[in-house]
Amino acid sequence: MKNTIFTGAAIAIITPMNADGSINYDELGRLIDDQIEKGTDAIVICGTTGESATMTDDEHRDCIKFAVKHTAGRVPVIAGAGSNDTRYAVELSKEAEAAGADALLHVTPYYNKTTQNGLIAHFTAIADAVNIPIILYNVPSRTGCGFDVATVKELAKHRNIAAIKEASGNISYVAKLVSACGDDIDVYSGNDDMVVPIMSLGGKGVISVASHIIPKEMHDMVQLCLDNNFAEAMKLQIRYLELINDLFIEVNPIPVKEAMNMLGWKAGKCRLPLCDLTPEHREKLRASMNNLGLIK
Repeated sequence: MKNTIFTGAAIAIITPMNADGSINYDELGRLIDDQIEKGTDAIVICGTTGESATMTDDEHRDCIKFAVKHTAGRVPVIAGAGSNDTRYAVELSKEAEAAGADALLHVTPYYNKTTQNGLIAHFTAIADAVNIPIILYNVPSRTGCGFDVATVKELAKHRNIAAIKEASGNISYVAKLVSACGDDIDVYSGNDDMVVPIMSLGGKGVISVASHIIPKEMHDMVQLCLDNNFAEAMKLQIRYLELINDLFIEVNPIPVKEAMNMLGWKAGKCRLPLCDLTPEHREKLRASMNNLGLIK
């Protein structure tokens, strides 16, 4: 059995931007501190929510280094290092490890995609190149490329492939995955609306977007599941379901950045091609937050 990277609620953290579009490291540091103070169990830097797709190579590397240094070992730092170019994914993974990242998050190749055999070759090459654990990221709605259960089972044999972030939205798939892989791989929910169902099947936690807005509540929801108190966890899941849904009312991370700005954070805008929320969606998001007493 491999060591678990974290249990609880990790945040797939945004990358705050200045008015000129550059990265606001001061605000990123403040956000990391606030999340840790409120119970967040791990920081995922440079994931989809962090707009890694529009970062330059230097920005990507600098963000990982900053997060590692600023977090200073208080919680694990998991570096997004995925690519549809295996050579680049290996290079970035090595640099993230050298920077002190505790683990890596690797999405399936996108656009060019690959076969299941290609997935095994791609992730094996990455895992062979590093000495820190890897979280596979299954999000076929974004990448157009997902893992078969048999592929995950094969990859889980590797000493460095420790977990999967499961965001297919298919609870039957999760059940089959847990049945096939057992303790060989940890499962994290990649969807905030499926935390309790996935935890009920043995999940270790969530990699969350909603933790930006409700960090304590997301941590508590997972902890209740870990304590086998699914009745109370369900109440939190349902209470915050409208907000969770509205945080994906448009393409992530457009809504969560807008929500953070509403709360007074200097999240800034998303980089193009992601644009501002429509006025109608902004008001719906504002109403969800107001109904929960998060804003007035």
